Order: sequence, then structure tokens, then C-alpha cells
Amino acid sequence: MGHSMKLALAAGLLSLCASAADAQQYPMLDQLAARIVNRYQTSSCQQLAAERAHPRSGQQRGMEERFVRLLHEDPNMRQEFINRVAGPIANKLFECGMIP
Repeated sequence: MGHSMKLALAAGLLSLCASAADAQQYPMLDQLAARIVNRYQTSSCQQLAAERAHPRSGQQRGMEERFVRLLHEDPNMRQEFINRVAGPIANKLFECGMIP
């Protein structure tokens, strides 16, 4: 399974109506979720395919691994993150023919 798909699975469904309390509880999550959603919404299908074919390395990979570890350790944070990003990611991947 590709790195982007793992992140997509870790990400889950987007909830655009996140409460202000959740936003204040996980400020790092807010920034990362917004960046991921924006990347999927603004990237072409070709860009996403190229990104999936070439896994990240170095500092970005390390940061992603630490964040995924946090998501494993904090089920509430994981649920919030998944609720925010999965919908946009799944829709884009579907539009691009990357998932059935």
C-alpha cells in the first residue's frame, strides 16, 4: 500500500463542521488536516499519482511517522483527524480513478 494511501486511511472522513473546542484541543491537527485537504483539492490526478509512486524521505517522512504514532496513541485525536480529511481524500481519489 502506498504512503499516500496509508495517510489517507489514517486520515479518514472530513467533517467541515468541527467544533471550536476540538480546534483548540488539537491545533497541530488543524494545521496538518487543512494542509492535507488543500493538497488533495488543488493537486491534479497526475500530481497525486506521481506523489504516490515516489514515497517521501528524510525530514517529511520522519514528521509524518511521528504524527501517525500520535494518532495511534490518542484515539480521540485520530477520530478528529480522520473525520476532517477522509472525505476530501476519498472523493479526489475516486475522481482520479485511484479507488473504485
